[in-house]
Amino acid sequence: MAVTSSPELSVMVKAAEKAARGLIRDFGEVEQLQVSRKGPGDFVSAADRRAESVIFEELRKARPDYSFLMEESGVVEGENKSCRWIIDPLDGTTNFLHGIPHWCISIGLEVEGEMIAGVILDPIKDELFTAQKNGGAFMRRKRLRVSGRTDLMQAAIATGSPRRAVEARAQFMREYQAVLGVAPGLRRFGAAALDLAYVAAGRYEGFWERDLKPWDIAAGMLIVREAGGLISDLDNDRSSPLETGCILAANGPLFLELKKILKDA
Repeated sequence: MAVTSSPELSVMVKAAEKAARGLIRDFGEVEQLQVSRKGPGDFVSAADRRAESVIFEELRKARPDYSFLMEESGVVEGENKSCRWIIDPLDGTTNFLHGIPHWCISIGLEVEGEMIAGVILDPIKDELFTAQKNGGAFMRRKRLRVSGRTDLMQAAIATGSPRRAVEARAQFMREYQAVLGVAPGLRRFGAAALDLAYVAAGRYEGFWERDLKPWDIAAGMLIVREAGGLISDLDNDRSSPLETGCILAANGPLFLELKKILKDA
């Protein structure tokens, strides 16, 4: 856990760790299900819902009046509408489904429209990323700092490809080609929350993606900022990625350069 931890952050970590125990057991079953004709799709969907239920119950027990925004269950309004938990119980579902050990639990706390706490837990690698507003970002007890690299040719840049409209895929390919021309170290690992955590940890210099949901990025945005990184919407500086689903996260030296490359594409 972070060196200094608020009661809310402690509750979030406890909820994530409790849900993780069930997901680890379920992940162990996925390999056995791969050989079946139907495949593990229904099983993984059920695992996702069970994890969300565990997180929901833990957080509701600790803060009965807070509201929720969840991937599976949507909006659950509490008496206190200014405080909202934003939850992705299983980010990287496709990885989980295929037995790839790269997925996580993401929980953010939003107060009056501003992210004030975030937790991203990778149960398989036992990596816990946390942040509190103005309190720094941590992996367990280690303070996180974004990378100091200044050369895109030496940078690792992460992205995610859209799954929906043909137009969105065409736009992604233009952006991908533009970034590839100046930063050959591109990565596509399939879990946006972990991509953001890795930017905060200095493992990637940057990350961009479109067509995301608030629960994909709520916790990660705060963790990047508290690690000294920069965040913006891809198209409009006045818009929040939480509203648009389009995000660019990067270290300070490369942020504007990456943003210009993506905009020009």
